[in-house]
Amino acid sequence: MALMDKHVILERNATLLLAGSLLVVTIGGIVEIAPLFYLENTIEKVEGMRPYSPLELAGRDIYVREGCYVCHSQMIRPFRDEVERYGHYSLAAESMYDHPFQWGSKRTGPDLARVGDRYSNEWHVQHLIEPRSVVPESIMPSYAFLKDARLGVKGFSTHLTANLRVGVPYSEEMIAEAEADLKAQADPDADTSALLARYPKAKTGDFDGDPRALTEMDALVAYLQMLGTLVDFSTYDDTAGYR
Repeated sequence: MALMDKHVILERNATLLLAGSLLVVTIGGIVEIAPLFYLENTIEKVEGMRPYSPLELAGRDIYVREGCYVCHSQMIRPFRDEVERYGHYSLAAESMYDHPFQWGSKRTGPDLARVGDRYSNEWHVQHLIEPRSVVPESIMPSYAFLKDARLGVKGFSTHLTANLRVGVPYSEEMIAEAEADLKAQADPDADTSALLARYPKAKTGDFDGDPRALTEMDALVAYLQMLGTLVDFSTYDDTAGYR
């Protein structure tokens, strides 16, 4: 009873209650935040994740530039209806090299976290040129101009260097070979063995249907075809995290 009487004093004194609340919040905040300063990384790494290849990185830049993220999220939430429609729920490690990441819940079009390998290159090109020719109900605008826009290659290593400075583990070799790798990935006649050693599971070959030119369409399709293909989700429990 004596303890309850003291609690009444705290409740009736606004200044004392405010001071006590601030003290509790401060202690709780320190307990939660302080350990993070001693961790190198708060994201659990998963096997298969790697930095984007130069062509994929160029495609991602175009994806962000054209505002594709406004209508398409890249985050499958741990709900049964989303997992059954899109695939395994998203892991934080899948976006560890994204600056900025593409998570969110706003969708005008479908989530694209697992779109890689679901459609052919030809389908993606046609969808980007005339969306309603493959998805009649689509309200997506046409991006046909990407097929005529030459992709800038010169000095592309600076893009990798910029990502390196924010924590993406590009090696000196990756940066030195950036321009060559960018060209080789979209060239069906190129020797891509070194490229694939640096970027395992990278899709190679002609992406836009015209092997004579390296275009922004090549880069965007290469990026889309990579999404969700790096991690082997057969090793994960699909039912974990369902609500």
